[in-house]
Amino acid sequence: MEEFLTALEKRLSEMADSGYRDFQLGLIPGIQPETMVGVRTPQLRRLASELRKSGQGSTLLEALPHGFYEENILHGLLLSQLSDYEETVAELERFLPYVDNWAVCDLLSPRAFRSRPHQLPEQIQRWMGSSHPYTIRFGLGMLMSFYLDEPYFDPKYLSWAMSVPTGEYYVDMIAAWYFATALAKQYDAVLPLLQERKLDRWVHNKTIQKAVESRRITEEQKTFLRTLRWKA
Repeated sequence: MEEFLTALEKRLSEMADSGYRDFQLGLIPGIQPETMVGVRTPQLRRLASELRKSGQGSTLLEALPHGFYEENILHGLLLSQLSDYEETVAELERFLPYVDNWAVCDLLSPRAFRSRPHQLPEQIQRWMGSSHPYTIRFGLGMLMSFYLDEPYFDPKYLSWAMSVPTGEYYVDMIAAWYFATALAKQYDAVLPLLQERKLDRWVHNKTIQKAVESRRITEEQKTFLRTLRWKA
């Protein structure tokens, strides 16, 4: 494994773009500069595909924790392509505790979840109950991706989303994104939560902001939502 990781790091350094690295560091707060090489996402996608086809992808998945941001991106890309549901959940359980930024978290899009097995909502709820902010963010993201459209939507999922702890910026942001998207898809179910101020105040106002900026919300709905802003 050590030989593989050394070769991988050498490969990443050969693809590095210092200008892109500086740009990325400005977008992803909290990343230590020395842990980012500066490789563009399309190149990482091609490299992940190459590793998967060569059979070396499994070696990278085993090598936690990673030393570089790009290795985490590669890990997320490889994990997302796994086809078995149980294996995917097991690999997420190993990987999510090491996710420390929104970019790696939001990249995760598990192929195995597209079949929507009946056990997925309960697994999502467990992730949302985590004490780790990016595990919570991932869970909320999956709830938003798979369970806002018919016939999979259930009003109880709104309660799940309301139960996540507030005060962590990247959790609050995904919560607002979730409820704004829910307004676009399940307006009548979500509107009472705003009318009755059931959400955290910051999430409430950010939800309205995002909904008003959305093209999926009608002008009439936007006009009414503006009246529901929670003022000081």
